[in-house]
Amino acid sequence: MGNKNREKTAIIIGAGPAGLSAAYYLLKNTDDIKPVILEELDCVGGISRTVHYNGNGIDLGGHRLFSKNQEILDFWEEILPLQGKPPIDDKILHREITVSQTGPDPDETDRVMLKRKRVSRIYYLRKFFDYPISLKASTILNMGLGRTFKAGMSYLKSCVHKVPETTLEDFMINRFGKVLYKMFFEKYTQKVWGLHPSEISKEWGEQRIKGLSLSKAVINALLSPLKLISNKEKETSLIEEYFYPKFGCGQVWEFMADEIIKMGGEIHFNTKVCEFSFDGSSIKAVKAAIDCGQSSQSHNHCDYAEFSGDYYISSMPVKDLVAGLGENVPQEISAIAKDLPYRDYILTGFYCNKINLKNNTKIPTINNICPDSWIYIQEDDITAGRLQIMNNWSPYLVKDFENKVFISLEYFCNEGDELWEKPEKEMLDFAVSELEKLNITRKDDILDSVRVRVKKAYPAYFGVYKHFDNVKAYLNTISNLYCIGRNGQHKYNNMDHSMLSGIEAVNVIKGNLDKEILWKVNTEKEYHEVKK
Repeated sequence: MGNKNREKTAIIIGAGPAGLSAAYYLLKNTDDIKPVILEELDCVGGISRTVHYNGNGIDLGGHRLFSKNQEILDFWEEILPLQGKPPIDDKILHREITVSQTGPDPDETDRVMLKRKRVSRIYYLRKFFDYPISLKASTILNMGLGRTFKAGMSYLKSCVHKVPETTLEDFMINRFGKVLYKMFFEKYTQKVWGLHPSEISKEWGEQRIKGLSLSKAVINALLSPLKLISNKEKETSLIEEYFYPKFGCGQVWEFMADEIIKMGGEIHFNTKVCEFSFDGSSIKAVKAAIDCGQSSQSHNHCDYAEFSGDYYISSMPVKDLVAGLGENVPQEISAIAKDLPYRDYILTGFYCNKINLKNNTKIPTINNICPDSWIYIQEDDITAGRLQIMNNWSPYLVKDFENKVFISLEYFCNEGDELWEKPEKEMLDFAVSELEKLNITRKDDILDSVRVRVKKAYPAYFGVYKHFDNVKAYLNTISNLYCIGRNGQHKYNNMDHSMLSGIEAVNVIKGNLDKEILWKVNTEKEYHEVKK
């Protein structure tokens, strides 16, 4: 139990991975600072939360727990200990899986972390491609000899002829060749971001692709036997296992929130920060709307509360943060922040009798469904971007996992566009039509469905983002403000990166260190999900 009589207060905006990690780390590593978390929603986890619907659970996007940072791994195990026995599906199927000698049995306790086999593929040309692609007869057959030859030649051309690199398109063509870029990047990137790669900053590629990409995996597979690519240039393998909570990713944050409260921290739900008392150099207090409802566009009928503290740790979108700081912000900075781009997200979940994606692997599955946790949908005639199969994430997320399947089809969009504004039934009907078009399942086999809309799920790297360094530099001048997390830094962080930014904020506060440390999280060129 922590010290509840702390002399100072840290106001933390947002109860996602970054904000919760900052609060937890404060309580564990300081004696005089009390965290007070202000969360707009009625739950924790932010865009990493698990939605529970009629006995089933589904994550907002695929959130596997993996990190090369030992501190984060220890962090997770402290919250949820690793399984000591296999989960129910591994038992039924006699699948081999790593367990902890001292860990709990998932069938006897809920507070447990599972270890799951990573299976994720690409669905393209109505066929499965391995991720990363390996040199198999099926790969050559799926791509076709003609495509295979053209891809190899195109890559060789890109090795000797580099185009000037200013956009994401330039970045990809220089590294993968034009043919592979058009096959696996161009249309899918446009689907995700709503813009052509020629309109997106190359910084996104530098940050997210790093060493790992589908295209390079194809190149490795196809060209290495021909001695056209060196061992040094070969793509490293993806991790084969990842951690995953029994009842979804959101379970981490739910248990962490419980621990924060036990140690003397506070969490205020349905509390949306909308204004700051700001004198131009430091923040004095925040004004928050209370219990307005998640869909409210106006705060005219809300109650308000004021929260003051010594430190302000923000994971709220930079756009909203700068707007809330008011007239003391330089006009140039306000103008950039106002137009910062985001990509929004729609999840459609379906509880089904069956799916038609059969298991063509050697991995045993219940009812022989395909073993993938998530599948990238790269078909040009389909609007959806990803498919999740929750049975494969954790059997405990599906109320009748031995006989039913719970899947989600995910869409990228912009708040206010046609897709976003579709009524729920119309949106679900549209998603069902795409499931049928892909022959994944039939309307008659769907027993239940749900739609979830998520604002500002993905900070984007185009438009005025090219001036974002000016905003960052200005925010660093506010003496008691610390920006963390995906939206707080306008950076496409993974969960572990967001957690690290929260931890680093505490380290900066404790040691009175340069805030630039916060912005260096997730700037390494090596992708976190490859193994040596």
